[in-house]
Amino acid sequence: EVELAESGGGSVQGGGSLTLSCAPSGYRITNGNCMGWFRQKPGKEREAVARIEREYDGGTTYGDSVKGRFTASKDIANNVLFLQMNDLTPADTGMYYCAAKAECWSNGYNYWGRGVQVTVSS
Repeated sequence: EVELAESGGGSVQGGGSLTLSCAPSGYRITNGNCMGWFRQKPGKEREAVARIEREYDGGTTYGDSVKGRFTASKDIANNVLFLQMNDLTPADTGMYYCAAKAECWSNGYNYWGRGVQVTVSS
């Protein structure tokens, strides 16, 4: 059974930084698998923050609102997915979810974490 466990959320003032971690169990992170970070703001639909695809499929892409501020990365040795978030604003407040595909050709993400709250104050 695959489980994804996010950590690293919390409260921060605007302009601050946070690093989210996603530690899967039952799922091995490699350069060849596809994962993502998503968020859901209060009263809004879930949106993609970062999609981590294979390099020849485009590599990592970011949502327009986080480009240049957020960086997703894989620590393959320790089986952890990170999301480094810099220059945070109150608009970044929401629940953040880690997701993974069983196969990169899957239409959607097969596995989801329970999410972690990020709150940014002005």
